[in-house]
Amino acid sequence: MKENVLIIVGITLFCLLTIIFVGLRPEHILIVVFVSVLFFAGQKTRKFIVGFIPFVLFAVSYDWMRVYPNYKVNPIDIEGLYNLEKSLFGITNQGMRLIPSEYFALHHHSVVDFLSGIFYLGWVPVPVIFGIYLYLINRKDVFLRFSMVFLFVNLIGFLVYYIHPAAPPWYAMNFGFEPVLSTSGNIAGLSRFDTIVGFPLFDFIYGRNANVFAAFPSLHSAYLVIALFYAFKNKCRWNILVTIAVFMCGIWFTAVYTAHHYIIDVFSGIFCALLGIFLFEYVLMNRFCFKVFFNKYLNYIQ
Repeated sequence: MKENVLIIVGITLFCLLTIIFVGLRPEHILIVVFVSVLFFAGQKTRKFIVGFIPFVLFAVSYDWMRVYPNYKVNPIDIEGLYNLEKSLFGITNQGMRLIPSEYFALHHHSVVDFLSGIFYLGWVPVPVIFGIYLYLINRKDVFLRFSMVFLFVNLIGFLVYYIHPAAPPWYAMNFGFEPVLSTSGNIAGLSRFDTIVGFPLFDFIYGRNANVFAAFPSLHSAYLVIALFYAFKNKCRWNILVTIAVFMCGIWFTAVYTAHHYIIDVFSGIFCALLGIFLFEYVLMNRFCFKVFFNKYLNYIQ
């Protein structure tokens, strides 16, 4: 009864706060229905959805950045990152110095465009599927570590978003260096994938972008690093390791190829993932209070 009351109160508060501050959208209703059905359907599904709460919190916390955008906290870095990228990784093309994203905008191929879209579609599904796999093979200790680190790394990244708001390459390429706060999400080079498949898939996804000035660090580049670490930790089969590694490298490349991130953003995302893993595994897990909380959480979902 206590658990039922807690989940009902939590869902009610989520709906009310979302309606007031963000605006209720179909995806919010989907989350509420998904969580409610699994929580109340039975003991096994209840344990499953409780174990996946870190992923739900990630989605909610990202969406709620709309409440107070990061560009209201600190100035937006547009020109600084662009010039740094050009100085470190610039490519000379017909006598002009270009950032890699500008170069790829001029030199791209339909096969690479298609593969890039496939890779970029996997930045959330692949980690989630990997988490489900760990849960179903009864490696719940590794699963819980993975899901909590996934949330922890995102929170670190969100904090950096507010400390250092940054525009993606496509913004500088399309709008210059003056911040236009009303700018909506842009699919940039991913439009070539939508054209190939004949469906506005990425246009639908990025039309719901919570904040376009959150390119540094590239959390897209962090997620598969976390998955690969825990795949090694779980001693997964070689085909799982290879799949995660291929998607990881593919996402890193696509982020730059489609002008969604600078190479600097990618490196910072990788660092963010490694930092989050280190802090969780070697700092938090060595704290008695957190270890007690972790063990209680683990025992609940066993």
